[in-house]
Amino acid sequence: MSPAEPCVRDLGLADYETTWSAMRRFTDDRGPDTRDEIWRVEHPPVFTLGQAGRQEHVLDAGTIPLVQTDRGGQVTYHGPGQAVIYPLLDLRRHGLGPRRLVSLLESTVVDWLATMDIDAAPRADAPGVYVGPAKIAALGLRIRRGFSYHGLAVNVAMDLTPYQRINPCGHAELPVTDLARLGVERSLDTAFAELTHQLLKGLGRR
Repeated sequence: MSPAEPCVRDLGLADYETTWSAMRRFTDDRGPDTRDEIWRVEHPPVFTLGQAGRQEHVLDAGTIPLVQTDRGGQVTYHGPGQAVIYPLLDLRRHGLGPRRLVSLLESTVVDWLATMDIDAAPRADAPGVYVGPAKIAALGLRIRRGFSYHGLAVNVAMDLTPYQRINPCGHAELPVTDLARLGVERSLDTAFAELTHQLLKGLGRR
C-alpha cells in the first residue's frame, strides 16, 4: 500500500483534547514513509479557539468547555451530529500548499452538497462553506514540517443553539445551518462515507 493512499480511521464519539493530542503525536512521530491518514470523528460539545483566536468572540461559553488549540482561525463549535474530518497528509506527496489544501477541503464540501442539489460556495473573507449567508462547514488547519492536521467540520444534523454563544469564526451574528435544516436527511455514517469519497477523489484517489 502506498504511503500516499490514506488510511481511513473511524474514531466514533471522541473527546476533543484527546484527539488533538493524538493528531499532534502522529504528526511529530511521522517520517517520509509514514502512510497518510484520514480521521473521522464526532466530538462531544466543545468550543475551540484558534491559535490567534480572540477571547472576545466567546460571548458566553456557559457549561460547554472552551479549548485553546493550535489550529488557524477563530472560535468554532463541535458537537454531536457534526461530521469532523482530519486529513493527516504529507502535503509534498500531493503537490499541495496550505492554500490549495484549504481549497481542496472547501471544494470537497461544495461538490458533496451539489450531489444533493444544494448550491454552496466558499467565502474569501471567511474560510468555510456557505449556503447563502449561512455557514455549514468550518475549516481550521495546522501545517507542521509540511504535514497537515486539524481539518474540516460539516454540520449534518445537530443542535445549533451553542453557536449563539459565540461569534462563529470571529463574525458577529453569522447564521449557521446544517443539512437537516436544508431539508436533507443523512446519517452521520453516510455523510462521512460520501465526504471521504469526495476528498479522496480530490486527492486523485478513490
